Amino acid sequence: MALVAPLRHGAPMISTPSPTVSSVAWLMLLALAAVWGGSFFFVEIALTEIGPFTTVMHRVVWAVPALALVLWWKGLRPPRSLRIWGAYAVMGALNNAIPFTLIVWGQTLIEGGLASILNATTAVLGAVVAGLLLADERLTARKIGGALLGLAGVAVIMGPAAVSSLDPRNLGQLAILGAALSYSFASVWGKVALKGIAPEVNAFGMLTASAVMMVPLAIAVEGVPRFDLSAGVWASLLGLSWAATALAYMLYFAILVRAGAANLMLVTLMIPPFAIGLGAMFLGEKLGMEAIAGFALIALGLAITDGRLLARLRGLS
Repeated sequence: MALVAPLRHGAPMISTPSPTVSSVAWLMLLALAAVWGGSFFFVEIALTEIGPFTTVMHRVVWAVPALALVLWWKGLRPPRSLRIWGAYAVMGALNNAIPFTLIVWGQTLIEGGLASILNATTAVLGAVVAGLLLADERLTARKIGGALLGLAGVAVIMGPAAVSSLDPRNLGQLAILGAALSYSFASVWGKVALKGIAPEVNAFGMLTASAVMMVPLAIAVEGVPRFDLSAGVWASLLGLSWAATALAYMLYFAILVRAGAANLMLVTLMIPPFAIGLGAMFLGEKLGMEAIAGFALIALGLAITDGRLLARLRGLS
């Protein structure tokens, strides 16, 4: 198992992740899927009283002190380099401010379960973007085939009317796809610009930068935030911030160390069942067969992009 070793002066260096998935890593993947699946549910509740920009502002702002406590507990220090903080600003925009806002705004028009399914295209899009921009992750025929299947799944979900009408639901779905594309560029940027820094430090820096962006943006678009919210909305905001953001990033980076980046792609397929289940149980949301069929195509596209399932099937034949 790879380790993260803190250095007394400066950020810790990260060793190469292990490619295997232990039983502990599987449990952590399941936990990560649960908290990220819950984020769509929390957003649905928050939107009953506040706007999408204010919701995102709360999500990133309250995660910062939680991650600051993690850094203090582990004896880690934020970097002082302006270059690194500039990289955090780009990462905060691509990985938090832009996609979080697009997803939350999209959920004002479509159900959380459907949003989570469209968000599952992140892994497929990420493989394509990385293949185009990174020399060590070349774009292969398998990745292109997986991407085409993923796009076919999106087309099934949106339906033929999407190309002929400007339905608000279509705009909501396009917003989620835009978020998935932003996440894809974020993964490339993070790999290039933030190498060799402890993941906890990167998470803190990234979310600090995105909080600095979201506070004035939320005030400019939706006015000074209200604090006289119901207990249920406050609970959803804290769950969104502490569980689905701060804790989720801790799980994310812990899995990265234990099992490697490729295995993290699996979590995008595990999120929709949690989001759909919570929406059905507590919010009465229901998805049509086209959404389920589209998710199946996206899942197949991810399996082809990842390649390991096909390799195992060949080994059995």
